[in-house]
Amino acid sequence: MKTYIEERAVEIANFMIHSNATVRETAKKFGISKSTVHKDITDRVEKINPDLAKDVRRVLEINKAERHIRGGLATKEKYLHKLK
Repeated sequence: MKTYIEERAVEIANFMIHSNATVRETAKKFGISKSTVHKDITDRVEKINPDLAKDVRRVLEINKAERHIRGGLATKEKYLHKLK
């Protein structure tokens, strides 16, 4: 694996851990696709630093558990704006 990819994967993982960011937010911040973010934090970080991978996995699990709430809030907001 190229060095810049390893560095990016670790940087992405640290960002997600410290900010509790979603995959979508992280992709937007780093200017890469959601698929790349997911590949970096699930596969690449695991090979580079297993302890870091465990921490970022916790963030992913929390985001997965909360996504239905965020989706509902986004839908509510969408329809509130349509009424105005």
